[in-house]
Amino acid sequence: MRFSVIASAVVAAIVGFGGTLALIIAAANALGATQAETASWVTASCLAMVVATGYLSWRYKMPIISAWSTPGLALIGSSIGFTMPQAVGAFIVTAIAIILTGLIKPISTFVSKIPASIASGMLAGVLFAFLIGAARTVPVDPLFVLPLVLLFFVIRLFNPAMAVLAVLFGGVIFAFATGRVASVPVIELSTLNLIMPVFDMHAMIGLALPLYLVTMASQNLPGFAVLRAAGYEPPTASALQVTGLVSLFTAPFGAITSNMAAISAAICTGPDAHPDAAKRWLTGPFYALSYLVFAVFGASLVALFAVLPAPLIALVAGLALIGAFVNALALSLKIEDERLAAIVTFAVTASGITIAGIGAAFWALVAGLLVAGLDHVKKRS
Repeated sequence: MRFSVIASAVVAAIVGFGGTLALIIAAANALGATQAETASWVTASCLAMVVATGYLSWRYKMPIISAWSTPGLALIGSSIGFTMPQAVGAFIVTAIAIILTGLIKPISTFVSKIPASIASGMLAGVLFAFLIGAARTVPVDPLFVLPLVLLFFVIRLFNPAMAVLAVLFGGVIFAFATGRVASVPVIELSTLNLIMPVFDMHAMIGLALPLYLVTMASQNLPGFAVLRAAGYEPPTASALQVTGLVSLFTAPFGAITSNMAAISAAICTGPDAHPDAAKRWLTGPFYALSYLVFAVFGASLVALFAVLPAPLIALVAGLALIGAFVNALALSLKIEDERLAAIVTFAVTASGITIAGIGAAFWALVAGLLVAGLDHVKKRS
């Protein structure tokens, strides 16, 4: 045991939690969730990390790190017209789909055949709304926002992973120091609230299907790639089954889908965590322990975010997704022959349109696949 194991695990947990908590708040607000439901969402999601990471790391003696679906949160935050019960129904269906993916190989094969350019174009379109939202905070409160933006770009020159956390913690201190926070919430222990799911067809098509696709393409596949790059051979099927099963049990309490981590995993799988690759699995239990602490105080953290200035939440959410947006946009344009389909997918997703009660992400996928199909027919003729 080395201190570097504990340090890497705690840093990975803080980066994963602190860097995306604002996205949970934004997604919950988009669904009209109450503060109690949002707190339950955070608590249940943290407990999912505890179980999935703790079990998989111990069982397979690998640093198998789980996270919640960041692109999924962005997808929900940019959606319009859905309620919290409908979202819970979508989370349950998505969890079942991930379990089946781990059990039935043809399903994962089918998903893998969706062009990466189209999946990335859809993700880029989802994330674009958050970047625009961050930019719009500047005229709202420039004296508050601009110093934080400068802080972000300066810190990322030295440590990109810590830049968002610097803005978050710096923004909280700045808000209190300048009187932008009226009161300090009372510290309280978290509770779980059961939310009865509603299995609405519009939500299944507009939320569950896109959530499943972006989680698989933008979280699980990169997560497995991080482990392979570190010299491990991850138990792909078992990892999908466990994260899917954990998601199924936590969804009724508001938790979004659990999946493999990429950025957090990279912190735990490298030699900085431990020079001996066989010992790096020990980061898993300490990562899980960190999320257990977050789970206990999840309600207090949500209450704190509730009193913070709205521009800070939008700014942190947007800045946290810049890297993911750049990567998604680059991947969508990587193959020249697929660029038109990718751009169409991006444009339709970013438009935020709703047709027949079904959101833009689904129609973007349909449009992108249609354009790609027409191009394929033309090449064959």
